[in-house]
Amino acid sequence: MNVDPSMLQRLGRLEFLAREAVEGFITGLHKSPFHGFSVEFAEHRLYNPGESTRHIDWKLYGRSDKLFVKRYEEETNLRSQLVLDCSGSMWYPSEVKPDGPELNKLKFAIHSCAALLELFRRQRDAVGLSVFADELESHIPAKSSGAHMRMIYHELEQLLDEVGEKRKGTSTVAALHQIAEASPRRSLVVVFSDFLDRGGDIDEFMAALQHLRHNKHEVVLFHVLEYATEMNFNFMDRPTIFEDLETGEELRLHPAEVREAYQSRMAQLRKELSVRCAQYRIDWVDVDIGLGVFPVLSVYLVKRAKMLGARV
Repeated sequence: MNVDPSMLQRLGRLEFLAREAVEGFITGLHKSPFHGFSVEFAEHRLYNPGESTRHIDWKLYGRSDKLFVKRYEEETNLRSQLVLDCSGSMWYPSEVKPDGPELNKLKFAIHSCAALLELFRRQRDAVGLSVFADELESHIPAKSSGAHMRMIYHELEQLLDEVGEKRKGTSTVAALHQIAEASPRRSLVVVFSDFLDRGGDIDEFMAALQHLRHNKHEVVLFHVLEYATEMNFNFMDRPTIFEDLETGEELRLHPAEVREAYQSRMAQLRKELSVRCAQYRIDWVDVDIGLGVFPVLSVYLVKRAKMLGARV
């Protein structure tokens, strides 16, 4: 990509790349993929004969035997909170190889957040940023001003510049509860994480997500993994030393001896997350970082736009 030095000086590399990319992958979406989220139910009124039956509350009709229409109140802006896991495991793979993904999981998530931030900026929506590892490290509430957007870009660029040698654990559950408490207004909460908490309890994790849903937030989970190795365990069949990026612990084993059990456990985790999220109306997006940031986001945004179009 040819980079305009004057634009870089004014915007910063990450913001420049986001603006350039959004021009391309949003093209073709006839509606915003987040349009309609901020439409709130306000009250019922009696149905007037001859008008559209589209907004009749049929459940209320079943209880009262009277026709009532739902009335809605549109907020001026969508509020969204980008949530980013920066724990040690998100720095995987620590080395980018020619046949591997272009970015590690954390950099993939940061570039994805930057692209969504640019999309929300164009829609004049309010955006915030939360960053967590073994604790909630920062929480920037949603605002829509230009200065606020630039501050979030700066925070993301600082994360990109970190060396990745800080070994941090993961406490997704505690962070999500804190974010729910710190976000009183209904928002779209978009989480980027590998959800690889040590000894993580799926029930506790779902309880944290329910906390967000109870506060009327819409939740989207981007489950960020490097498929070739983290899902399929495609390591060379020879004795290998594996290092825990969060604790530094090392384990020597032969990949062929554990591959089947590992694949089975990861498939079980993905299935359970998918099923449980569907039950709670949480959008779970299975992500292979090897596909690249913009192909992943484009597929999701097109799918979401179609879903919302079908609901209108």
